[in-house]
Amino acid sequence: MGVNGIGGLFFRSRDPEARATWYRDHLGIEAGQDGLWQQDAGMTVFAPFPADSDYFAADQSFMLNLRVDDLAALIAGLEIAGVRVERRPEWETTEYGSFARVHDPEGLPIELWQPPD
Repeated sequence: MGVNGIGGLFFRSRDPEARATWYRDHLGIEAGQDGLWQQDAGMTVFAPFPADSDYFAADQSFMLNLRVDDLAALIAGLEIAGVRVERRPEWETTEYGSFARVHDPEGLPIELWQPPD
């Protein structure tokens, strides 16, 4: 009994079609009200952060974290497409894996995460 997974993530958008297209084109996520994205099974972190955390922008109430198989390849494709990718040395860990950050067209922070092998 209880919850067994995340069934969806719904968020407001000034231009839902353009935003859904960005997610499809750059991250391979079938987005939109009629889109159904089948994600691979794996770890999902569900964690409230302190209100004064500086881990992501204070003007955002949440950050989307997406698991990826090949972070380096995804970063290369994003940069070729002109998407700014933020990387920091402290985001490369043996314990938790590798991280990078992008922002969607409306400024939502998206953390890309390649878990450790």
